[in-house]
Amino acid sequence: MTNLSFFTKYSTQGATSRYRSFSFASRLAELNYNLEIYSFMDIYYLSNLFAKKPKNKWRIFLSYCQRLFAVLRSSDNIIIERELFPYLPYEFEKLFLRNKRYILDFDDNVWEDYRGKLLLDGKYDHLVKNAAGVIVGNHYLEHYVKKLNDTVITIPTVINLDHYQPDKSVQKFDRFSLVWIGSSVTYRYIKSFSPMFQQLSKLIDFDLIIIASRQLEIEKIEGVSMKFYDWSSETETVLLQQCHVGIMPLDNDDFSQGKSGFKLIQYQAAGLPMIASPIGENTHIITDTINGYLVSSTSEWVTAVQSLASDTELYNRMSTASKEKSCQYSFQHYFPIYKQFIDTTFNETSAQ
Repeated sequence: MTNLSFFTKYSTQGATSRYRSFSFASRLAELNYNLEIYSFMDIYYLSNLFAKKPKNKWRIFLSYCQRLFAVLRSSDNIIIERELFPYLPYEFEKLFLRNKRYILDFDDNVWEDYRGKLLLDGKYDHLVKNAAGVIVGNHYLEHYVKKLNDTVITIPTVINLDHYQPDKSVQKFDRFSLVWIGSSVTYRYIKSFSPMFQQLSKLIDFDLIIIASRQLEIEKIEGVSMKFYDWSSETETVLLQQCHVGIMPLDNDDFSQGKSGFKLIQYQAAGLPMIASPIGENTHIITDTINGYLVSSTSEWVTAVQSLASDTELYNRMSTASKEKSCQYSFQHYFPIYKQFIDTTFNETSAQ
């Protein structure tokens, strides 16, 4: 099987699509697979999303039209990030999948997006039941999807270790720093933990680095020293390596339980000790007290930060452990697994 079509949600500017589809597709193309990649939302949509600007309805309508024609001319073997047509019911999508063999790819618990919505609640269940196979980004989703489809594999959102090679020219920020990388949408998690950061700022001299959008500065936490950077694929690696500790606070809800933990995977590759909420995939990526801390209460967050800020030996030990574990969450480790899964799944389906 060499003909394959990818249907991604975003262009390469979207982290999910860049790491879960484009990176694997690029390597498959080098192995002489005949591939096509069709992105749904373009860079302008993402720019507006990150800047929290109104959505351009005309551009969205055009995206639906382009996707419709793309499906009609695509190969019989397709890999779909989440769904073909967002916010359209399964019965519509089913019309375009009748003669296709498809693998679904889920990084987060997107089921929550349609929970309780007319004609949409249950859409992902139908898609999963009729898929040739399903790739999920975490154990929470694997447990759920297995109830609907036996052909499922967990492949985290992974990074290419070649992009995180040690660079002696990169120096840590002078001031101790906690870093969070994400989007304007998920910045809500930082705001949820405002009281913790405010208390921490009274005890420790630190900067909270936000890699997402400079425009989020208008939502900065009062009393906390914060620095905001626009996310860029060209600068994210260096910025992370300049920081000291990577953080991933989460609210304890169903969506958070199904998050992929990709931030932590990036922090590991950059050799950062990590501090995170003990929720979902975080508990698989962080080995508590080895490469980071899993903390719940404000006092636990404060203690973890104080320990890493004051104990150089502890910091270096956790940094080394974090870097070593990054190999387990790398493109180099998972590409052969990914390739074997899609080859086997499509070949077995074709033979039926």
